[in-house]
Amino acid sequence: MLDANFWQDKTNSKIVVKEKKLFEDLVISFEESKKKLRELDEYKQLAIEENNQDLINEIYENIKTLKSKVRKNEIKCFLSNEADSLDCYVEIHAGAGGTESQDWADMLRRMYLRWSDGKKFKTRLISEHKGDEAGIKSSTIKVEGDFVFGLLKKESGIHRLVRISPFDSGGRRHTSFASIWVYPAVDENINIEILDKDLRIDTYRSSGAGGQHVNTTDSAVRITHIPSKIVVQCQNERSQHKNKDTCMNMLRARLYNFEIKKKEKENENNEAIKSDIGWGHQIRSYVLQPYRLVKDNRTNFESSSPEKVLDGEIDDFLEQSLYQIK
Repeated sequence: MLDANFWQDKTNSKIVVKEKKLFEDLVISFEESKKKLRELDEYKQLAIEENNQDLINEIYENIKTLKSKVRKNEIKCFLSNEADSLDCYVEIHAGAGGTESQDWADMLRRMYLRWSDGKKFKTRLISEHKGDEAGIKSSTIKVEGDFVFGLLKKESGIHRLVRISPFDSGGRRHTSFASIWVYPAVDENINIEILDKDLRIDTYRSSGAGGQHVNTTDSAVRITHIPSKIVVQCQNERSQHKNKDTCMNMLRARLYNFEIKKKEKENENNEAIKSDIGWGHQIRSYVLQPYRLVKDNRTNFESSSPEKVLDGEIDDFLEQSLYQIK
């Protein structure tokens, strides 16, 4: 940062400054935690000598608070990969099963939106395909905030729901599946080579909300990257030009994420994950009937409060996933 030309490269300087602040905050918090722990230890010795049970109870409560603070800093230490500090896109796709799975996909989208709201993160709808009767067939949202991709990157996979169907007049139990796909958001400053000959660009009429909001022009854009078979689409803007720009940013992000996976030697067949949304592939199960439980199949972490999880309280699951990173 002391280099005379450091601030000339705005993209690199922004990244470095952000990393510097992260490390500074970690060091300061670590020193404060050590100081607080020493103080609590001294108070504990005093409380034991005076046999002051009220003070001992207060000290234990302070230790719990300190432990929570240390845990949050520990999580930050896992967010040191190149893309962890970036914003991200979250794609949600309903599995086979029609209305059941489409409603489940909509529930998952709400869960991530509620989680984002709780974190004060910004969200933006990129594209959406409504279900035939309820829910959504697919949706893409962009989430903007500190270390969003690092926090959500392990959410990619198949999510399974077991419940008494509100769409079944017989009140039978149904199992539904939906896939989540999370990848980092990059911009034009990231050097990802994309050749025009490798692209197929389609335009179509996006679905509006009705009345004056109906989109009457073919402004929605779908881009297929032929070599990788990656498909991105955007319909949230009325301008075809803006939708195309958003699609290109999403495509760069997808290709960038692919390169990250190669560097990390994570041999995941992402397209297979997205196309086979069903039994044997789920990373997490949400059971509402006959008992109530959310279980992550990778970490074995469980919650007996699925209503809270579906309302956006997923931090414990995200943290446990980060601990599993090797």
